[in-house]
Amino acid sequence: MTRPLYHDSTRMTFTGTVTHVQNHEIALDATALYPDAGGQAADTGTLRWDGGAARVTGSRRDRATGLIWHALDGALPPVGQAVEGEVDEGRRWRHMQRHSAEHLLAQAFVQVNPVFEVVAVNMNAPECTIDLSGDPAESHVRAAEALLREVMGREELTLDTPVVPEADLPHYPLRRESKVRGDTRLVIYRRADGTPFDVSACGGTHVPRASMAAPVVILRTERIKGGVTRVTFMAGEEAAEYLGGVYADARRLAQGFSVPVERLPDRVDALTAERAALTAQVEALHATLARSTRDRTTPEVHGDVTLRVVTLGDPAGLQAALTDLPPGEVVVAVTDAGRVGIGSAHPAVNAGGVLRAALTASGGKGGGRPDLAQGSTPDVPAFTRALREALTSST
Repeated sequence: MTRPLYHDSTRMTFTGTVTHVQNHEIALDATALYPDAGGQAADTGTLRWDGGAARVTGSRRDRATGLIWHALDGALPPVGQAVEGEVDEGRRWRHMQRHSAEHLLAQAFVQVNPVFEVVAVNMNAPECTIDLSGDPAESHVRAAEALLREVMGREELTLDTPVVPEADLPHYPLRRESKVRGDTRLVIYRRADGTPFDVSACGGTHVPRASMAAPVVILRTERIKGGVTRVTFMAGEEAAEYLGGVYADARRLAQGFSVPVERLPDRVDALTAERAALTAQVEALHATLARSTRDRTTPEVHGDVTLRVVTLGDPAGLQAALTDLPPGEVVVAVTDAGRVGIGSAHPAVNAGGVLRAALTASGGKGGGRPDLAQGSTPDVPAFTRALREALTSST
């Protein structure tokens, strides 16, 4: 069994002795390197010994034996070798901020509404997630974020990590029931008067003061299977760096638009409205041009069917050319890009059926209704020939 030293989250160096070696891994009698567990990623670091050193690329706990196995990139020290270990402090610090923020944010949701219970967490990347039951709305999400921001800004919540007997757990206001049996390590963030803000059974690493995990920023939410809502957040230095980058981008855009940053949303709204108006104008022009091109095209007569085969310069006008047809007329529109379509105002000509036959003959795909059908083909001339044949056979 490996004795964990990482419960002292600020401990970054340690000594230990190799007890087991297998493949590219070793186990130590004691370690400050946190193993991958509880939604928190493993620490990395370095081991040194007389005559050697190696990078620790990850750690895992074997629940059956209690051993913590360290994966090494390099030569392995032999069993019985004393080693000195060093934790990658920057990585550990980020993990501590993420994990503490997860606890604090989960508690904020509970205080907004006790039905918002955590069902899963993931803190393996800067963008962390909490999966919540209870179907929180956007208003609940923002309320939890605001509550936590106020608490972390006005109160100094400090970390307390007692190990208590299982029988004593009912005396603590656990946010959710502990899955651990026997003596249990609790992670408690206490207010200045000693009352707890959050109490959780946890073996992870945490910052000594809640303010060290600030800011905690919710980035987005999404509904996932089983009625669960996934909340994605960032915390601490990673969140600050992210927000700084967002502000820098916003400032650059604002300068380009010659407005202050606080007026950037208004400018973007105005440009979006302008773009929508211009898009509508362009679509109208495409429609006008397509119908004008159609109406100037010399019709062909096939029995009682009047056929116009129209070549358009832009697929954007395709639908306009195929709609609002005089009774008895059939229009075929093609483009150089391979987009094609048929519009039919003749009761005996099923646009969808004729189009599918012509596309099958020309290696294309598509379909539609009896009055309007569209598709694409790699061989427009073959499509046109096949269509005339299909149209002739259908009438």
